[in-house]
Amino acid sequence: MRSTSPLVPRQGLHQGLEGLLEAAGDVVFRLAATGEIRFANAGAIRLAGLPNGLRGAALAALVADADRAPLRHALADALANPQPVLVEARLRSHQRETWFELRIMACPNISDDSTLLVIGRDMTAQHATEERLRHMATHDALTSLPNRVLLADRIRMVIASARRSGQKFAVAAVGLDGFKKVNDGLGHPVGDEVLRQAAERLRRTLRDSDTLARAGGDEFVAVLPGTAGENQLQLVATRLQAALQAPFEVGEHTIYLGASVGISTYPLHAEDEVRLVALADAALTRAKEKGKGRCMVYSARDKGAPAHDISLEAAMFSAVREGEFLLYYQPIVSARSRKIEGFETLMRWCHPTLGMVPPARFIPIAESNGLINLLGAWALKAACMQVRQFELAARRELYISVNISPRQFRSDQFLDVLDEALSMSGVPANRLVLEITEGTLMVDPAHAEGLLLRMAERSARIAIDDFGTGYSSLAYLKRFPISVLKVDRTFIKDLPDSRKDAAICSAVLDLARHLDLSVVAEGVETEAQLARLAQSGCHYVQGYLTGRPMPAHVALAALNDDLYESLLPEELRQ
Repeated sequence: MRSTSPLVPRQGLHQGLEGLLEAAGDVVFRLAATGEIRFANAGAIRLAGLPNGLRGAALAALVADADRAPLRHALADALANPQPVLVEARLRSHQRETWFELRIMACPNISDDSTLLVIGRDMTAQHATEERLRHMATHDALTSLPNRVLLADRIRMVIASARRSGQKFAVAAVGLDGFKKVNDGLGHPVGDEVLRQAAERLRRTLRDSDTLARAGGDEFVAVLPGTAGENQLQLVATRLQAALQAPFEVGEHTIYLGASVGISTYPLHAEDEVRLVALADAALTRAKEKGKGRCMVYSARDKGAPAHDISLEAAMFSAVREGEFLLYYQPIVSARSRKIEGFETLMRWCHPTLGMVPPARFIPIAESNGLINLLGAWALKAACMQVRQFELAARRELYISVNISPRQFRSDQFLDVLDEALSMSGVPANRLVLEITEGTLMVDPAHAEGLLLRMAERSARIAIDDFGTGYSSLAYLKRFPISVLKVDRTFIKDLPDSRKDAAICSAVLDLARHLDLSVVAEGVETEAQLARLAQSGCHYVQGYLTGRPMPAHVALAALNDDLYESLLPEELRQ
């Protein structure tokens, strides 16, 4: 049966298609295989500025010269490939060139010889956004000067040029003297305006070939190609300081500041961008230490921040990603029965090339850069999970002791981390001992008291680590909810021969007895030390005599084999 529906005339279909194409993109073209335009929408005609239309013109004639070859390749690909082809090109207008993303695809022949459809999207806004993002990534938002990222790139370029030409150059770190008083006394908006004015003054002082960057805070860094002689350096430093000595006028405020300058030179002091900036910073720090308002050229005698610590800090972040940090466990045993009663959790770092990095090297760095919060939270949660395994092996209750760093203790999230560790592990809070040093508690006693009370409300026990080496204020033993005193190894190592150490230990033990506190003696290494402590009434000992720090699987084996109880002398065994 034949349809009786009227056929749509081909002419009408062609006109309807062109109507749809008008709104298909910012610019739309139908092209012949040769690249000649058979149809252009109103947007394309307006862009070209040709009121008589574009029919018969070559699309390549509308494109910037540099983009014609990519366009030709894209047209050829579209003819040979059924999939759309994307290309970016600049279309010319009588006023400017505008970036478009052109989507080119083969289209059926409707009424003429057009075989390609080109739909263009104006990329002006997107390119402007990308340019803003690039600028934000490489420039300081406050002063619009290059930031550290762009500074490093500029120094690398100057180094490459210096290597070719044999020319020397300098890096100068410029710090405003007394800037903190501006922020503290007048507020950050005034401080920001001072920094903007300082940046503009320094920019005008330097040559066009120099680079000025803001390194952060009140510090700027200048890269000075071709400047390395003593007289040149002194002249430039004097100009930089003079630029910042004039008063800054901000609103109703007149502000007087000075400047200190630290300088490093290539290749005398360093041959890479990181060290050049670091040594200039070290010289600036030295200049401020010597009274401010000075210029100092780096000298190895000044001993700036060690490069090894800087590289170690970078390696620490990589170590977190690679899982190089480990937890070791040192037994805490009964002084009389030598039975393991608990473990202290100790962090270790197994570096792939350095081996085991001592905690004394990496813990202070983690404390200063904030990484200790992440590592400490991990250690607390892992230790709580591990003590359950220890209890299963020992078939009795044990406790786990975890060190809390000063920065962790000050963190607003510490109690949340503690709650999460207890909840995840299911460990009763009274089997967790949190070790805190005297110094940490006494930095802000009011804050410490409130936090310790909330920790005690959860039934977690508090231990004072290295007791006797910090403030040793007996008042805090009354004020804070403390359960355990850990006597520092300083008072243990000379026992039993030292009468003074013996007297101190006896006094601590007597004090703990009256305050109902447990005592752990640290650093016990000989039988004589252990015997003296047990005789004096010490509850627990910890040290190489009864167990070195060990991985979890070794600790589990020790519990299974009852290893440390077997060390008890025969006459004292039950």
